[in-house]
Amino acid sequence: MLQQLMDIRKSKNGKNKMIDVFVRWGLFFLAILSSSFIFMIAGVILFEGITPFISNNGGLGSVNFFKFIIGDVWLRGEAFNSNLYSVGFIIVSTMYIAFLSLLISFPIGVLTALFIAKIAPKKLAESLRTVTELLASIPCIIYGLFGAGLVLKVVYELSALVGYQSKGGNSVLSTVIVLAIMTIPTITSISEVAIRSVDKEIIHGSLALGASTMQTNFKVVLSAAKSGIFTSAILGIGRVLGEATAVSLVAGGRRSGLSFDILDTTSTLTTTMLEGMKETAGLDYDIRFSVGIILMIVILLTNLILNMIKRKVGHVDVK
Repeated sequence: MLQQLMDIRKSKNGKNKMIDVFVRWGLFFLAILSSSFIFMIAGVILFEGITPFISNNGGLGSVNFFKFIIGDVWLRGEAFNSNLYSVGFIIVSTMYIAFLSLLISFPIGVLTALFIAKIAPKKLAESLRTVTELLASIPCIIYGLFGAGLVLKVVYELSALVGYQSKGGNSVLSTVIVLAIMTIPTITSISEVAIRSVDKEIIHGSLALGASTMQTNFKVVLSAAKSGIFTSAILGIGRVLGEATAVSLVAGGRRSGLSFDILDTTSTLTTTMLEGMKETAGLDYDIRFSVGIILMIVILLTNLILNMIKRKVGHVDVK
């Protein structure tokens, strides 16, 4: 009888081990499959993106890579019979817009998260949390339409008040406002989770030492949650750099020259790519993939820099 029970146990263990092996290999296959998408996407963009620099482009000549990187003029080949494409000023404009939008959305998002997590009454906090989640799920085209329908008018009237003749409100300021509104819900949601995850013992210790509730919230809670808060900034800047549809409705499509005037028109790497996607062949189509390569490099470098900063400021020292 005992031997039979041992045989049954051994058979079950063997079956469980086989199941474990199948599950392990199945998960490994899914991990490889999901991670391979980035290589497939990058491969297609790289293949198409290098074409303008190595081919004759239908008689227009190859695009000079050095001028493409640092130049300040963007002309369409079909319209001007030219291969003059440059994204130097667009790269700077993209980073300028991303910085300004984060400068607005980050403090608003973090303070809103602090209010929801630690200050607001429970029912109000639940309502605000729901609203924030809804705002984060709204499609970008809706934000773009909101910007075109309201933000452009407000900026146009504002520019008129200061004696500036803007292009219907299309400007850096309009773009920054729309992007800030888009990223506030993302920053708020992630920061709120990070703030609620702070160990209560740290909070109680601060209060026991005589700190007020507000002092604890601002000096202790935010400091303890800074790693998660910084993560929200990284995701927020990622959404800003990758947004195209909403920005294209309010930016103005600047074609040449770098301008830091917040009431002047602008362009970003994503809107530049979006403008030429109606084409199916030719230089004006292939060059958009070249811009895509630049965008991937910009996003990669930005994430690396932000993660380096996060590792330095993200730890918590509890004395």
